[in-house]
Amino acid sequence: MASNIKSFEAPQDVANAFASRLIDLLNQAKSSGTTATVCLSGGSTPKLLFKTLAQDHANTDWSPLHFFWGDERCVPADSQESNYGEAARLFLNDANIPASNVHAVDTSLDPVAAAAAYQQQIESVVAKDSAGIPAFDLMVLGMGDDGHTASIFPHQMELLASEKICDVATHPDSGQKRVTVTGQVISASQEICFLVTGANKADVLTQILNDQTGSEQYPTRHFSDLPVATFWLDSAAQA
Repeated sequence: MASNIKSFEAPQDVANAFASRLIDLLNQAKSSGTTATVCLSGGSTPKLLFKTLAQDHANTDWSPLHFFWGDERCVPADSQESNYGEAARLFLNDANIPASNVHAVDTSLDPVAAAAAYQQQIESVVAKDSAGIPAFDLMVLGMGDDGHTASIFPHQMELLASEKICDVATHPDSGQKRVTVTGQVISASQEICFLVTGANKADVLTQILNDQTGSEQYPTRHFSDLPVATFWLDSAAQA
């Protein structure tokens, strides 16, 4: 069973606690005179996180951090479906952070070109591990009720082993194209945090965390046993 689990009562409690983790990373970078790279997620819990950061840390200097996204829908940045757009509206537009520290996917390009361009952007900023893979300091992930994470869906498990840094994913229902980091990038991260809330996630999450037979069909399962992976859960997700 995955041992790195942080339990909270409500989604807002998860957001509050994770905001503190982000501030800790920021302070570590400041004290060491370095920068740190954070790969953000979309979803309901990150929305709460962004609102919390905007409210409680309005005057914080975020310049030591570089923000990226683990996946992005191929929609305009001002779309309500854009992960970057949501973070910008709720937090980044008013945050004290240089525009050059915010690294969004260029969704004006076609999906293949957007993935290639984002790979170049990641490689130009994020330090690489001994295997030459970009290693984010903090990888923030969610999990869908189908067990997907980033935009690695159960029907595209090949993205777990892709040799690319970024690749193109297709939503199984809508057919929407997305740009996603691949499994090797997630695994290379210094710290991986899954923010998972809601009763609709509980059944799949139980299978994953208990390594039940068949749980390997869920992309999230392939990262759950990594020593650097932690699951930040509300009570409903653990029911």
